[in-house]
Amino acid sequence: MTEKMTTDSQQPLSPADIIVPAVEPEEPRPMARLRNYFLTGLVVTGPVAITAYLTWSFVTWVDDLVRPFIPTVYRPETYLHFYIPGYGLIIAFIALTFLGFLTANLVGRTLVEFGEKILHRMPIVRPIYKTMKQIFETLFSKSGSSFRTVALVEFPSPGMWSLVFLSQPPSADVSAKMPGTDYVSAFMPCTPNPTTGFFFYVPRKDIIELDFTVESAMTLLMSAGMVQPNGDQKKLAAMAAAAQAAQASRASPV
Repeated sequence: MTEKMTTDSQQPLSPADIIVPAVEPEEPRPMARLRNYFLTGLVVTGPVAITAYLTWSFVTWVDDLVRPFIPTVYRPETYLHFYIPGYGLIIAFIALTFLGFLTANLVGRTLVEFGEKILHRMPIVRPIYKTMKQIFETLFSKSGSSFRTVALVEFPSPGMWSLVFLSQPPSADVSAKMPGTDYVSAFMPCTPNPTTGFFFYVPRKDIIELDFTVESAMTLLMSAGMVQPNGDQKKLAAMAAAAQAAQASRASPV
């Protein structure tokens, strides 16, 4: 009997018989908690502070531009003895709206045409004014297609894709000098400053149009890919699938 008990006691234990004590999660140290609190506060207040700073800078910049044209008698700080931000922006808005109303009339159009004739006779001012006028008319035109379409183009090497903004097709003079017929103007902004980049003409067959808004693409570029457009993974998957399909069609023999 004793021998049998000894034999049973020497048998190895199964994994079910082994009891592993539960390991309690280690509480974060005071410095780690303090760091987490600081980062959380930074995430909450950072965007608000930057937005408020940029808005305040724009309002004060417009006020500083408009203030010299307002007589001292009509300035609010003359009577209230403290600065009121935004009144210059309001006056600028009213003045531009009134100027647009006058320009829409026959008399206003006549005055604008007379002023343009004078500017067109100035050698240095003429190209600057003409370029700025075309840019503003294109950007604020309701029928224009400037920067309303986001697309992918294979750049800087095969298999690598970059976001571009599509604008107007090239003019007839430019199209006549390029091989093929269907080209489109593309602007590829840089990260994180989208105001700089590369402009080029690309065949329409070599681009992939995306179901992205310009605002979403700007957010994606400025954040260097950290902020995806609306967190929509379906759009990202569709974009990757379109790029792979385009690459496969090029690699396959004709």
